[in-house]
Amino acid sequence: MSIFVVSAPSGAGKTTLNRKLIANHPDVEMSVSHTTRRPRPGEVNGNHYHFIDRDRFEEMSQRDEFVEWAEVHGNLYGTTKAELDRIVSAGRKPILEIDVQGWETARHLLPDAVSIFILPPSLESLWQRLESRGSDNLETRWIRLQNAYKEISKAEHYQHFIVNQQIDIAYEELRKIIVLGVTDDKHVENGKELCKKLNDEFENADWIKRLRADLG
Repeated sequence: MSIFVVSAPSGAGKTTLNRKLIANHPDVEMSVSHTTRRPRPGEVNGNHYHFIDRDRFEEMSQRDEFVEWAEVHGNLYGTTKAELDRIVSAGRKPILEIDVQGWETARHLLPDAVSIFILPPSLESLWQRLESRGSDNLETRWIRLQNAYKEISKAEHYQHFIVNQQIDIAYEELRKIIVLGVTDDKHVENGKELCKKLNDEFENADWIKRLRADLG
């Protein structure tokens, strides 16, 4: 049974798409990562994450228990081999929701995994989504946008690309890949071309230049 890796820049909608897929298809399950960050209000240990301290995380890493791990914004996140084995043994399809850095490590250990990258239609639309959250200040949003640029620049290792312009269409494309096993070479080529356009937008767009000026 395949393991499905889903990655996306912050704000591109991967969590919304994955949760909708899991809600509609009981044979698909999200793998639960370990993290050293503190739980947010409403988060349940073992459901949203396995919350552990840094010493415990480092011990697990030294014992080679993770298929991937990464440090993001000062916190450690990782997926264990045992978690993926648990889902597969139960006859379900695991979704591994990780960032590009994590996939760069995991792809060597999971050669048969199916990798999917979720893209925004433009970086400006991604910026608007980050603004609409209302949870981050300007500097934090700028850091997230810079990270998005870096992640998109390294997306060549992914097999499939989905553009999340309309949530229902993006969801159907995700469902086809994971549930039905249907792929479309045209979407792959269009995705790679969009990656180039998004990188060009970050480097040359007037709205980015104005944003840089505002940030000083």
